[in-house]
Amino acid sequence: MKIASYLRVVRASAWYDLVVTAGFATPWTYTLVHDTLSSLGRDWGLGVLPELDPIQTLYANLMGSVVVVWAVLRLVRPLALHGLFDGVARVLFTAWQGYALAQGAPRFLWLFLGVEALFGVLQLAPWCRPGTELREPLVP
Repeated sequence: MKIASYLRVVRASAWYDLVVTAGFATPWTYTLVHDTLSSLGRDWGLGVLPELDPIQTLYANLMGSVVVVWAVLRLVRPLALHGLFDGVARVLFTAWQGYALAQGAPRFLWLFLGVEALFGVLQLAPWCRPGTELREPLVP
């Protein structure tokens, strides 16, 4: 994979993250996201989120804030190395989402798990090939 193509994948994953997680970044927007996901899950028969509490909101806000900042970095200064680290993070997110699903989390989480896994594969696979063109200096 050429570096320009790879960086398009890095940017696409960043846009996805920004759109999907921006609503988690504040307590007010998370309340809207929580209610919307629960409503859709109820309507589609996929389960609902537990009632809001301060700790759940705190963790959602922490995750949302960090992911939004990470997404903006990948949009403003995309590097192949960012794709490698993002791919690793997506493996972790996919594992934790799978764990949550195994523990009875609402089934709409499968939609997010699928996208996480896809972007993880797209960003890690090129690094697994010998002689990849993605190697770049650690300091730009």
